[in-house]
Amino acid sequence: MNNLIDILMNPEFVISMLAAIAVFATVVTLVSPMFSGNKFAGRLKSVANRREQLRKQSRAAMEKKQANIRGEAKGFMTDVVGKLNLQKLLEDSGLHTKLMQAGLRGQRPVMMFYFLRMVMPILLFSGGLAYLFFLNDMGKPPMIRLAYALGLAVAGYYAPAIYLSNVAAKRRESIMRAFPDALDLLLICVEAGMSIEAAFQKVAAEVGTNSIELAEEMSLTTAELSYLGERRQAYENLALRTNHPGVKAVATSLIQAERYGTPLGASLRVMAKENRDMRMAQAEKKAASLPAKLTVPMIIFFLPVLFVVILGPAIIRFQSMG
Repeated sequence: MNNLIDILMNPEFVISMLAAIAVFATVVTLVSPMFSGNKFAGRLKSVANRREQLRKQSRAAMEKKQANIRGEAKGFMTDVVGKLNLQKLLEDSGLHTKLMQAGLRGQRPVMMFYFLRMVMPILLFSGGLAYLFFLNDMGKPPMIRLAYALGLAVAGYYAPAIYLSNVAAKRRESIMRAFPDALDLLLICVEAGMSIEAAFQKVAAEVGTNSIELAEEMSLTTAELSYLGERRQAYENLALRTNHPGVKAVATSLIQAERYGTPLGASLRVMAKENRDMRMAQAEKKAASLPAKLTVPMIIFFLPVLFVVILGPAIIRFQSMG
């Protein structure tokens, strides 16, 4: 046991393990895109399932119609969440909205979220106690080490929500990269005489290669336009799932066009121009912040090399003269 602790506390062993983890993460990052495959077909299949679900809801005249698929979740996590009543104990009022924005539908992600919210604090707290009290006390008093372990437990409680927010942010970014081009295509389809449902479906098929997420959302909106009782609800659901000001503005324009009979082409043309301007403004903002972000890397990596190149010959000549 003492030999194991000495090995774990050896700085060379810790550095070697960190280097191995960094190399493994780099290899996984480079290789994973080769095995990711095409997710477009799977996403469209889930949208088709949602279309069928909406059709059944419409035929049955259900009072409550939502945008998420209501499949029955089964398994160990569901049993644990149900028996411990975690949905009430760890209730998160905006969870369904966050899951929709992250592209996760159904009851299984809900059960997984509440299960991880219960398990993660316990695991991190136990691991922190084991490390701080048995492997490395860090020279701190017991109360300080206990406070560190409690901090890990708190971090574990909020970790699922933080991960969900990051997934939703990446999904929103992917949608907004292709959304201005999708609006241009939607404008062309509408002015060519296509209905808004057919235009959404056509654009979804075209933008799938650029953004699977946007194709999924537009296909889902097509299904909701066909089967929901109010078309306004389909546009509001689109804005809620994307959670972006540009999409919300487009949804509001489409709702007004449906309600007041205003020309849809004119509204889409204005919205397309605004979204292109918004994308250009974001690109200019990133370009303006680039010099500040490059300052630290240039100081760390470029200046030492520059000093070596400039002073190296002089130092070599000085040593040869001596």
